[in-house]
Amino acid sequence: MKILCSTGGIIGPHNQRNYRLLESYSKELSCDGFELMMYKAWYKEIDDLISYLKGLQLYIPVVHCEKSIGRCLGTSEELEQGFEFFIMDCRLAKEISAQKLVLHLWGGMVSDSNFENNLSCYEKLNKIAEQYGLELLIENIVCNVKDPMTRWCQLVERYPNIHLVFDTKMAAFHGQLELLYQKEYEWLWKNGHICHYHIGDYGSTPMDWANLKSLPIGKGNIDFNSFAAFLKTTNYNGLLTLEGTAFHDNGEADVTLLNNCFKIMRGW
Repeated sequence: MKILCSTGGIIGPHNQRNYRLLESYSKELSCDGFELMMYKAWYKEIDDLISYLKGLQLYIPVVHCEKSIGRCLGTSEELEQGFEFFIMDCRLAKEISAQKLVLHLWGGMVSDSNFENNLSCYEKLNKIAEQYGLELLIENIVCNVKDPMTRWCQLVERYPNIHLVFDTKMAAFHGQLELLYQKEYEWLWKNGHICHYHIGDYGSTPMDWANLKSLPIGKGNIDFNSFAAFLKTTNYNGLLTLEGTAFHDNGEADVTLLNNCFKIMRGW
């Protein structure tokens, strides 16, 4: 397995989303590479962003699409904007030699309330990604109408070849983490749907919207020993992305805490 660090865990509102911090942090973090989290503010300087990232020559096999895309896809008023953002994310991913593209197919306050709209967009999104040579992965993002597993089942029923990324925190938020281990849902990994995992801890009871934040491993209540045992039974040998957010009060990323998480993950 290769262990990635989500850039969202080290670059965010705490440090004004300054992507140029990636150069210094990459030298301190003991991960194998990065999953680039795209922010809307970066679209206006996307050419500079691409040039900067190419100059760093880091291993960035995954790009996480800008999160508002899912919200846009659920509304007819913003549908075109959602596709415009997605195409820019595809271009970015191709330019920096990424292979995978993670997408929140729904999201925001509208969440999955117009899910049929989001569902119907997938085929076009996937074709666009394929044109850029990218593998599109749909995340089990939180819902405010149904739940991620229900939405995944609907997606797989409509699109049997769809690829997915399983987020531990998102699943735990809905009390659905253990579903991953059950025989009823083993088709998710046996049939090759789950192609990537996001690793983040969750520290509250199900559906506690005030505490949705991804925590570093050990800062919440997820049983990662059981999760690691599950990975072994499936012989998973792909990518794992740590999504736990860890910042000091001064806005600097807690490199020591993140490196400890990478050490735990390597133990898996």
